Amino acid sequence: MKSNHLFKKTAKYIPLGERGESAPEVPEGLLRRCNACKAAVFVEEVVAGAYICPRCGNYFRVPAYARLTQIADEGSFEEWDAELAGANPLHYKGYGEKVRELQERTGLREAVVTGRAGIGGITAVLGVMDGRFLMASMGECVGEKITRAIERATKERLPVILFTCSGGARMQEGIISLMQMAKTAAAVRKHSEAGLLYITVLTDPTTGGVTASFAMLGDIILAEPGALIGFAGPRVIEQTIRQKLPKDFQRAEFLLEHGFLDAIVERGQMREYLAKLLELHCGETKKTYENVFCKNLNMSQKNTGQDSGSEGMIYGESSASVHAWEHVQLARDKRRPVGHDYIEKLFPDFVEFHGDRYLRDDPAVIGGIATFRGMPVTVIAQEKGEGTKGCIARNFGMVSPDGYRKSMRLVRQAEKFGRPVIFFVDTPGAFCGMEAEEQGQGEAIARNICDLFGVRVPLLSVVIGEGGSGGALAFAVADQVWMLEHSVYSVLSPEGFASILWKDGSRAREAAALMKLTARDLYRLGIVERVVQEEGTFPKREGFSRETMDGVLTQLAQGIEEFMIQYGNLDEEELLAQRYQRFRKY
Repeated sequence: MKSNHLFKKTAKYIPLGERGESAPEVPEGLLRRCNACKAAVFVEEVVAGAYICPRCGNYFRVPAYARLTQIADEGSFEEWDAELAGANPLHYKGYGEKVRELQERTGLREAVVTGRAGIGGITAVLGVMDGRFLMASMGECVGEKITRAIERATKERLPVILFTCSGGARMQEGIISLMQMAKTAAAVRKHSEAGLLYITVLTDPTTGGVTASFAMLGDIILAEPGALIGFAGPRVIEQTIRQKLPKDFQRAEFLLEHGFLDAIVERGQMREYLAKLLELHCGETKKTYENVFCKNLNMSQKNTGQDSGSEGMIYGESSASVHAWEHVQLARDKRRPVGHDYIEKLFPDFVEFHGDRYLRDDPAVIGGIATFRGMPVTVIAQEKGEGTKGCIARNFGMVSPDGYRKSMRLVRQAEKFGRPVIFFVDTPGAFCGMEAEEQGQGEAIARNICDLFGVRVPLLSVVIGEGGSGGALAFAVADQVWMLEHSVYSVLSPEGFASILWKDGSRAREAAALMKLTARDLYRLGIVERVVQEEGTFPKREGFSRETMDGVLTQLAQGIEEFMIQYGNLDEEELLAQRYQRFRKY
């Protein structure tokens, strides 16, 4: 890490200007007004408080070395290419003098600092852009330093974390600046092809060519609250379209809602959050299936007499006598556990990611990463929600096109890092609104179904409630599909079946019996490999609930362990061949 003396030198100024604009620099020790709340604040107090206004919580921009102090393990930072500086390719008048003046004033050679550091004990490559240096605009030197850092990370097989802050391309370097977008993107691609983790943290502002290159190419994209993020700045947009933009347009919260960020992380939580992500991807938890599971499995086999990978039905005695329509009602019971209940109980270290990177973050889909008994996994669930407000917010588990694209994005991420994927299915069917059709609902479902056949990691799907039509199948093209005892899985709802075939939706009970949609029926048809017994349902027909799900969780945990050993030990071609044949036989 840079010495304390150097930190004091580079931290003696704090920008307090308007967000998204070039901010004035304020000498240390002076009392100034926060540009957000207008309160008078001491600069020293702001610096000591992670560059956050002590009155209103407004985020100020952080000098590069101060940011490194916040993020890296103490004493671990080793700077790379510290003396690298740019030229003046266009011989722009006064440019060289301006750069030299900034070098003297900030203690920086250029607008980005790169190097290697520890974060939570895990080694990573860090890059931090500094807005005090020509608004961290990207010229030849900035692009070169970032590219060198990523290339070296690829060679040394290290993850990369980049903190972005930039006004975009450096106008004084013209087309040479533009070429940095392609150069940095090419380096990111090679790093990704090597199967390595790349995280970007977007801070205020991240705009222009930086946004349109390395900033938006992260496997995981984070942002600080309120950060301005966009390609064209708001002033440029307003001047072009002659319209006033909404107040929060292009802020981090806007981008999260529209599917372009995985998460917004408070500055005070950033180091811990990054350390957790590194641990999930690069830590000691990333072991072979045998090392993680076999000891536990052998012990359980001695206790139960079961063989590894055993499959089959587990039924309460009265289940077979229940009419199919009662199964439908139980699957729809409002007290029944939903997707997030299984995630919270089975994967307590779950980290949720958001967005499809195209349009929106669909709240009907919860997805992210976790560990299961020491093994990193990706977990994706269709989420119906709880209570009236919760169900409305989650669209009753009816997934939109952006939800299917979000799911597939996370599956591809899992494939890159070798993580098994566990789906939880619970939907009455895909959302059928006008906007869903406009956004390509059929294409999104078809793409999921098709692409899942080529995913080179184990896939497990568990129907926990309703498995409605193609909306469910897009989450159930897997190596094995399991069902809870009173869940249902069908071509469409019994009401829809009756309406189409008999023009009478009131005959839903009759249709349910005909459709063979119960777990028992589907096991006999070979559609599912395992049925998990529920508790608390019979004889009172009171319904499976969050209070009675412990037995189900135990069965699922044991089954997931067995599944991972069985399918994790297959080579990729065998895994894909078996998945193909599983559906080819129908």
